[in-house]
Amino acid sequence: MRIQKLDRHTRRNLLEDLLKRSPNQYGSYEEGVTRILEDVKAKGDEALFEYTAKFDHADINEQNIRVTEEEIREAYELAGEELISIIRKALVNIRSYHEKQRQYSWFDSKPDGTILGQKVTALQRVGVYVPGGKAAYPSSVLMNIVPAKVAGVEEIVMVTPPGKDGKVNPNTLVAANEAGADVIYKVGGAQAVGALAYGTGCIPKVDKIVGPGNIYVALAKKAVYGYVSIDAIAGPSEILVIADDSANPRYVAADLLSQAEHDELASAILVTTSEELARRVSEEVDEFLGVLSRSEIIRKSLDNYGYILVAENMDEAIDIANEIASEHLEIQTRNPYDVMTKIRNAGAIFIGEYASEPLGDYFAGPNHVLPTNGTARFFSPLSVDDFIKKSSIIGYSREALEKIHTDIEAFAQAEHLTAHANSIKVRFEDKEA
Repeated sequence: MRIQKLDRHTRRNLLEDLLKRSPNQYGSYEEGVTRILEDVKAKGDEALFEYTAKFDHADINEQNIRVTEEEIREAYELAGEELISIIRKALVNIRSYHEKQRQYSWFDSKPDGTILGQKVTALQRVGVYVPGGKAAYPSSVLMNIVPAKVAGVEEIVMVTPPGKDGKVNPNTLVAANEAGADVIYKVGGAQAVGALAYGTGCIPKVDKIVGPGNIYVALAKKAVYGYVSIDAIAGPSEILVIADDSANPRYVAADLLSQAEHDELASAILVTTSEELARRVSEEVDEFLGVLSRSEIIRKSLDNYGYILVAENMDEAIDIANEIASEHLEIQTRNPYDVMTKIRNAGAIFIGEYASEPLGDYFAGPNHVLPTNGTARFFSPLSVDDFIKKSSIIGYSREALEKIHTDIEAFAQAEHLTAHANSIKVRFEDKEA
C-alpha cells in the first residue's frame, strides 16, 4: 500500500479522490434509470417482467413472482443447519440491540387543561431491497428487516433479483424468513425500486424503501424520494483505522483488507502516528494478498483508494478521521476510549484490537447499514427510528387558551394572516359582547 506523510497536499488529494466514489458522480446512468422508472410507473407488472427477462434472464410472471412457502422450505434444506443456527444466534444480538432503540408516545397534561405530547407510530408498509447474485448477503437481510420488525411495521415487503432459473438465493430466503419478512418478490434493479415506490398489480406501494444495491438501485432510490421515503443513498464500502505504535500490524492489515475486498471502489485507509507500523502494515498487506481469494479486487481497490497516512500526532490523526467521516472507524491505540471521545463523525466505531469490523457486519448487534461517502457528518446508522414517524399532540381547554389568545391574535396580525387571528378570536366573541 502507498505510504504518505499526512500534510495539506495529501489531505486535499485524498478527500478529492474519495468524493469521486459518491453516487452523485454517476450522472451518466441517470437517463437509463429514469426510463426504467417511467416504464414501471406507466406499465406496471408488464414492465417488471420485461426488465427481469432483459437483465436477469429469468422468466418471471404474475404466477411465480412471489416466493412460495414451498420455495422457503427448499431454501432451508439447501442452506444447511450450520448457517441457520448462526443466523438465529446473530438475530438474538441484533434484535436485542435494536429493542433498546424503541421510542414511545408521551403526553404532558397541566391542571388548566393543556395537553401536549408526541404520538409515535410505526410505518405501515416498508420495502426492503436485497441484492442478488454474487452480492447476496444474508447479514444485510437481517440488518434491514429486524429494526422494522422491532419498530412495529405492519408489513415488510422484500424484493430481490432471481437467478436465471427463477429462484432466489437460499441463504437470502432463510435470513428473510427468520427475520420476519411478510412477502418476498423475485424482482431487482431499478425496476424493483419503481414497483415499491409506485405500486403495480403484483407489488404494493410502500411507505419507505431501505436496503443496499448497485448504481442503478442507488440512483432509482434517489429518484423516487418524495413518492416514498428512503434510508439513504449507499456508496461503496470504506474503513479507516486509527493506530499508534502499540497496534498489531497483522490485525490492522487484515481489517483494512476486509473492506477492500467488497469492490474496486471500496476505500481502506490507515492513519497512524508510527512510521514503523506503517511499513509493517504494508508488508502484511502484501503477504495477505498472496493467499486471499479476492486478491485481484483488493489490489484494484488499494491502488485506487487505499492509503497509509503518517500523522505528526494523534490529534492530527483524529482531525483527518473526522474530516473523512468514514463508514467504519477502528481505533487501535493505547487509549482507544480517549480517542473515541474525540471522534465526531463515523458510521460505526470499533474500539480495541479485538473489535474487528466484521464483528459489526455479522454478529455484535448494532446495524451494519451505515452512512458512506462522508455522510456520517449528518447521517446515522439504520435504526428503529427509520421505521417510525411522530405526530405532535395539542389539546387546550377554554381556560388555557383564554390566557394567551390575545398574544396569538397579535402574532398572526403581525404576519398579516387575519384568518389565523380570526380562528382564535371567534372563540371569545361572547366575552366581547
